[in-house]
Amino acid sequence: MTEVSEFFILSHIFISFVGAILLIAIWFNIRQRFKQILEENDSQKRVDKGLLYLSLATFIWVFSGIWSYATHRLSLEHTNGYRLGIDIFSIVNNMFLLLALFYFYYAPQFIYNNKKNINVILIVIIITSIITFFLSYFLGKNDIMNGVKLSGIPDLLLTGFLCYLLSISFYRTFSHRGLKIVGGISILVIILIFISQISNVFVNYGNDFSNNFIKIISKTSLISIFLVLATTWVIRLANMPKPNEMTINFMDWSLVKISIPTKGVFDQTIDFRSKTTQYKNLLKFALRRKYGEGHSQSMVVNLGGEIKNQTYLTRIFENINTILQLDTTQLLERRDLFTFIGEGKYRLRVIPDNITIDATLCEEFCKTPENAYYKALCNL
Repeated sequence: MTEVSEFFILSHIFISFVGAILLIAIWFNIRQRFKQILEENDSQKRVDKGLLYLSLATFIWVFSGIWSYATHRLSLEHTNGYRLGIDIFSIVNNMFLLLALFYFYYAPQFIYNNKKNINVILIVIIITSIITFFLSYFLGKNDIMNGVKLSGIPDLLLTGFLCYLLSISFYRTFSHRGLKIVGGISILVIILIFISQISNVFVNYGNDFSNNFIKIISKTSLISIFLVLATTWVIRLANMPKPNEMTINFMDWSLVKISIPTKGVFDQTIDFRSKTTQYKNLLKFALRRKYGEGHSQSMVVNLGGEIKNQTYLTRIFENINTILQLDTTQLLERRDLFTFIGEGKYRLRVIPDNITIDATLCEEFCKTPENAYYKALCNL
């Protein structure tokens, strides 16, 4: 082991350990302070564990560093046991990163709160690591061909895919929170993470100093990004309206009076005018929330649901922001008004007692044939 490699491994262990402790401490503190918001969906008791899984992924870097240092000290780095240990740590680390993305609101839709796709990718991660180990075991001295380590190719491809998911998720998250510069930096850091893995496949790539230097700055920077993400999460939760403080009153066709004190909105009247589709969709959510029970309080928003596209849901709060002319500190987000239940289902966050619907309006809306479901729901 060279002095450069020893310095990298020891620095990697210490930095990762401190970062992991900070992340998990922040998560526990957030969990305690914002428990009511995090467990808002009583039907599933879904707690946001994104930051927890990021901290666990960072802990895996600590264990991986300790394993590497110990095996190098004992001159076991060329054994199958060393390779097996590295593959196991790689599986667990990738698994925790993927599970963290499951809770990222701005992650690609095919993984955000999608258990089926997450399970498929987890299986791919495990298979890839198994293939990597067996290639290394059976190829032996023939593992390197023309400067390329064949057994490292599957893991490099998997790393590229996870880096792609991380870069999209981080950039979208920071951009929607007004931190586009941090979003751009996060993409740069994740690119460095991928570059740091290239030397594991292309053995002649770079040198001992440059490769280890890229690894240490990329991982240190990524931990810093995790900490910034945790900070923005705290701010987001602190500014998130509580369900019991919001009120919504459907006064007449296209007219809604809304109050969201946390956003500085007090009894503001919104006239949707020609935007009847958004008004009717919001009214449907209100009727389900007020008169429904259990799963009937939510509505499916996808191609096979009552609302065919996510865009229709997004336009509701976008129109409210435009009509009320809210400034950047007041702007409503989808999560302010709607709770994502899972499987494409959304529910209005306002508690039933704070929803008021004009009786005549309700009767007129429910008497049309296409709204027969709501007529039965409201017992009209």
